[in-house]
Amino acid sequence: MPLNTPTRQALDVVIGDRTTGFVLQTSTGHALDRHNVAKLVARIAQRAGITKRISPHSLRHSAITAALDAGVPLHIVQDFARHADPRTTRRYDLNANRLDEHAAYTLADQFDPAPSY
Repeated sequence: MPLNTPTRQALDVVIGDRTTGFVLQTSTGHALDRHNVAKLVARIAQRAGITKRISPHSLRHSAITAALDAGVPLHIVQDFARHADPRTTRRYDLNANRLDEHAAYTLADQFDPAPSY
């Protein structure tokens, strides 16, 4: 998966001068597991004053929704989310039922770019 510059820089800080071990590890050198990550996310949310329960999955959900809202094509977001079925990704699309962006209107404009109605 490609890493944007801020993510790469953050990983460089986390890794530091280490040349062995896990990229993301606990203070004892063990690999972070899903339980460690869930606790870490909850602790960061609490420190930020967020009272709503935040989990790694809610961050994933937000990333997928934000990508769709930004106009990233569904098949690209599907790959990003590693969803086998596009219907799974489609559930995250909050604008899926917006009729003003329905394909029927785009097709109609292709055949009659200046409708008279």
